[in-house]
Amino acid sequence: MEAVAHQGSRTPLEFGGPLGAAALMLLLPATVFHLLLVARSGPARLLGPPPCLPGLGALWSPQALLLWLAWLGLQVALYFLPARKVAEGLELKDKSRLQYPINGFQALVLTALLLGLGVSAGLPLGALPEMLLPLAFAVTLTAFLFSLLLYLKALVAPVSALAPGGNSGERDPVGSTMGTHGGACPALSPSCYSSGNPIYDFFMGRELNPRICFLDLKYFFELRPGLIGWVLINLALLVQEAERRGSPSLAMCLVNGFQLLYVADALWHEEAILTTMDITHDGLGFMLVFGDVAWVPFTYSLQAQFLLHHPQTLGLPMASFICFIKAIGYYIFRSANSQKNTFRKNPSDPSVAGLETISTATGRQLLVSGWWGWVRHPNYLGDIIMALAWSLTCGTSHLLPYFYVLYFTALLVHREARDEQHCLQKYGLAWAKYCRQVPYRILPCIY
Repeated sequence: MEAVAHQGSRTPLEFGGPLGAAALMLLLPATVFHLLLVARSGPARLLGPPPCLPGLGALWSPQALLLWLAWLGLQVALYFLPARKVAEGLELKDKSRLQYPINGFQALVLTALLLGLGVSAGLPLGALPEMLLPLAFAVTLTAFLFSLLLYLKALVAPVSALAPGGNSGERDPVGSTMGTHGGACPALSPSCYSSGNPIYDFFMGRELNPRICFLDLKYFFELRPGLIGWVLINLALLVQEAERRGSPSLAMCLVNGFQLLYVADALWHEEAILTTMDITHDGLGFMLVFGDVAWVPFTYSLQAQFLLHHPQTLGLPMASFICFIKAIGYYIFRSANSQKNTFRKNPSDPSVAGLETISTATGRQLLVSGWWGWVRHPNYLGDIIMALAWSLTCGTSHLLPYFYVLYFTALLVHREARDEQHCLQKYGLAWAKYCRQVPYRILPCIY
């Protein structure tokens, strides 16, 4: 793996260093376009090439670019509406705390109302699926351009505003020095916040919390245009299916309902994202920008895309079974996250006060009972089960709709490894003790 010297030591970089970052900047957009093309093809082969490659004329559309910019502008406008709450983030290196509007769910509801008004006035929502290719192309181009502007902005940003560099295991959520196992960069040392390679820094991002006035760019992109855009694409695919066949299929309705619940849940619990690694650790670069605005809406809607072009007959017994699987996954996911968030906010809350904990050198407590005594990442298990339910609506004749659950499992395993390294660095012996008491990471008795 590539490495970069940090204060005399060599700290491994993530994703294979600059070479891996460059490869991912080509592979990720190529994967998006591959999925869009094969989903609408007859064979719908995940591993085979698409029947034909589109020309530039099929990819470039000024209308698609304008539509994307209008969508982005709408979500920015909704971001600035009065929020039901303004939350503070974690303490930064300079001891300050940024403020964040908690109005993502409000943005979802207002977007739905505006969309309803537009459809009633004749907005051809069912035509959107025909624009997915040029839309994805426009979004990808703007992701590269915006990432370049972020990279240039970070070059003149103060060192205190930069994200920690190197392996995520060397990073602390509030940017301070590490605890028991050491290995941290000295506070405010410039070499800690840059790999020294422009390709890698462009991909990973250098500035931790880039802002334009009150608009926190990373917080905005994480849950707004891409996540709500995913719901919009799903709904457009449902409308087009209804226009083609007279009514939407049960499978399409389930996919829309399942994924709408997932997005609404994320936006309702928007404040919880302020303690995630994306917000507290990672700089805003191409990895997060492209992932948020392109990868999420165009690949997470894969099941609905597949169902539009490859209708599936779903009987009531199978539909009930899929709903049961979804309910189990959602229950694990929401219960585990709620337990964690409640404990973080108020360990004396009656719902968590009786849970067993391990004290750490940082003064914080680690949960070792309840959901977090079952496996170390129960929320990831719930996420994977829900992803499986989404894919099952598409039947079992094609592998393509299962790309999401396969990719998502790999993503969560990778993220779990990052979490493990970070927690070991932060909590030291306490984390090692927790791992002995809770030996399984995601899947009980297996992994």
